[in-house]
Amino acid sequence: MIKKLIFAFYYAVLMHLPNSRYISLSNRVRLLYARYIMGISRGGELAILENNVYLSGPGRVQIGKNTQINEYAFIQGAIIGDNVMIAPYVALVANEKQVQDPSIPMIKGGKKKGKKIIVEDDVWIGRNVVVMPGIQIGKGSIIGAGAVVTKDVGEYSVMGGVPAKLIKKRSSHV
Repeated sequence: MIKKLIFAFYYAVLMHLPNSRYISLSNRVRLLYARYIMGISRGGELAILENNVYLSGPGRVQIGKNTQINEYAFIQGAIIGDNVMIAPYVALVANEKQVQDPSIPMIKGGKKKGKKIIVEDDVWIGRNVVVMPGIQIGKGSIIGAGAVVTKDVGEYSVMGGVPAKLIKKRSSHV
């Protein structure tokens, strides 16, 4: 119950503090709360947790050191490594809607908690990317803006498109 109240305070107050471009103290307050009260972030001098970031409930999200999460990101269930950059409007979607039985209206189908998404260290996820449940994004990878990631991503890959496909490998790590 206490953990739910801790998250409720984040959603009711802290996530709505101004963007750090306007008031840098807002980012600091959110980061300290995420690290020491919510227990989901490892912080770091380069860490950013912008306004209006949805962080799924207790036990569903872990955020590594020096990770930057920009405004309006939706993180439903994920383990995020160190030195990761997540652009605005990214969705890391862990839940799945039950739609197998066509005799049941989809709205009544219910949902289940899917597997968490794993984002390894030193990853850059571009604006408006959607990552589906259970996906693993390998170390040093870049996911281009607007991509929909439906399959695991190997280390040092540059991915883009819908669905996301390999564009190239980052050259010094081929």
